[in-house]
Amino acid sequence: MRIDIMTLFPDAVEAMMGSSIIGRARERGFVTIQTHQIRDYTTNKQMQVDDYPYGGGRGAVMQADPLYRCWQHICDEAGGRVHTIYMSPCGRVLTQQVARELKAQYDHLILVCGHYEGIDERVLEEVVTDYISIGDYVLTGGELAAMVIVDAVARLVPGVLGNEQSALTESFHGELLEHPQYSRPDVWHGKKVPEVLLSGNQKHIDAWKKEQSILRTKERRPYL
Repeated sequence: MRIDIMTLFPDAVEAMMGSSIIGRARERGFVTIQTHQIRDYTTNKQMQVDDYPYGGGRGAVMQADPLYRCWQHICDEAGGRVHTIYMSPCGRVLTQQVARELKAQYDHLILVCGHYEGIDERVLEEVVTDYISIGDYVLTGGELAAMVIVDAVARLVPGVLGNEQSALTESFHGELLEHPQYSRPDVWHGKKVPEVLLSGNQKHIDAWKKEQSILRTKERRPYL
């Protein structure tokens, strides 16, 4: 799978995407993540990408042309139009089901990271095919949201997690939250690991895990 990220801060994205599980997946070729500095696609010496908003108001708006040039370059390299996502409070909320949908339906995504007061609506109408929000709050830029989408989608790609069974026991698989997890030592601060997990009886362990997932979901996220 390939994901291209259009951003004003590629170094910040690379710092995150180059580490841990996603970083190793990139090195092994399971997923390709490419950042693109939007300023590289300006036509002015100042590399300006924003200007004042028509109609008044504070702040600045990202201009249409640099974004379009960057997007067109990616699509030209890909040989056709690519499913393009803009992180926005106006979008549908990212869920595990949305992540599965993106992984299943597309092998190439473009993520557009906004800044300032937003992006000129005309270029959004021209290039964006999907609007996604990661929650009902405001961030200073779209990079954090883009990295959340990358992580949620990329980990579904075969080989990324290493152990394919991991994704089958996590929260939201089967619309349930994940059961509690424990590791050594057996007793910590006077609290013991549940006896069933030490029993070696896999049938009983599996039943306990399923029961705990149901109980936790009812308690913390009943609407699921």
